[in-house]
Amino acid sequence: MNHRGVLLGVAFALSARAAPLQAQIPANIEFRVPKPPTVAAGDSGAFLSYELTITNLTPDAMLLKRVEVMSAGDSTRNLLSVADSALNRVIARPGLNVMPSERTRIANGTRGLLYLWVPVSRGNAPTALRHRLTFQRLAGDSAPATLSGAVTPVEPAAVSIRAPLRGEWMAANGPSNASGHRRTALALDGTVAIGQRFAIDFLQVDSAGRTWRPGTDSTDNASYYAYGNQIYSVGDGIVVETKDSIPENRPRSAVARAVPINLVTVGGNHIVVDMGKGHYAFYAHVQPGSLRVKLGDRVKAGQVLALLGNSGNSTEPHLHFHVGDNISPLGSEGIPYSLPLLDLLGRCELSATGVRCSRSSPITLKDAMPLQNQLVRFRD
Repeated sequence: MNHRGVLLGVAFALSARAAPLQAQIPANIEFRVPKPPTVAAGDSGAFLSYELTITNLTPDAMLLKRVEVMSAGDSTRNLLSVADSALNRVIARPGLNVMPSERTRIANGTRGLLYLWVPVSRGNAPTALRHRLTFQRLAGDSAPATLSGAVTPVEPAAVSIRAPLRGEWMAANGPSNASGHRRTALALDGTVAIGQRFAIDFLQVDSAGRTWRPGTDSTDNASYYAYGNQIYSVGDGIVVETKDSIPENRPRSAVARAVPINLVTVGGNHIVVDMGKGHYAFYAHVQPGSLRVKLGDRVKAGQVLALLGNSGNSTEPHLHFHVGDNISPLGSEGIPYSLPLLDLLGRCELSATGVRCSRSSPITLKDAMPLQNQLVRFRD
């Protein structure tokens, strides 16, 4: 269900700490959740990953001092409290270039964007949230004031899918509160959305952290372990968008991309499958000429769709995969998904010098998704 237009009223109440101001109109500050969160799960348990936009409509600069997330059904159930340096790490200032220490100073007429990652109990997750924000007016000697927002509904379960690949893969740039995918908010058709909120770039690596076979040409796509792997449909559905014929990039070469990157070419050769109920699976950067489906085809979960490649905005062969709530890969809101079973094999670190992975005893995860840079094995 798309709740984009449902949220949120500006019903604010001042805290007891601002008693002298209680007879006055609350500070004119809007805060709202653009996309209500859905309960997702990884190896460390369940969580809610979503954003809170804050717009200062007062004539004065305001200092955001604390953000609290509570279960709407139980005001004593505080799920998350963020302040000080932790708050600086999760707030962005769209359109502004400010020092991290200044991010919580929201000038009049400007906006803050909070990236929230809230741990919850899988068996007792809240059905709705309420947010409480504490501000202080920077002009004059005013006391802090606490504003309470309207109720935000919570979707109880992520969409269940099958794996888009087979074997062992690294979930590069996967779900976390600080990944590049997570922090890419784009305004298309007048609406800001984060289509890649839970996106993953799937790579294959060897024991030394290499993504290409030793002794081969690292500028040749065919040298990469991931190249040419079959890509599988994660669910039943209808093919609603395809793109083919975009030439592939040459990895690790002086020419960054084979074609100029724009909204048409950014995903390279790709496929979008409508799985129903507002769930759209997006498969990007596939090999040209490898698509085995066409527009309007009905597909089944586990059906081969194409071969993994290196087209579009891609530096080496990999599969970019995510699920959104409409047909537009970048204009949709990204939604979480879960796999019935997968094995967690270890974790990897990415740096300018390459990839380093540490393996551990396999852990079987149920109804969960891979998280950032984890090394996983798919059961399908």
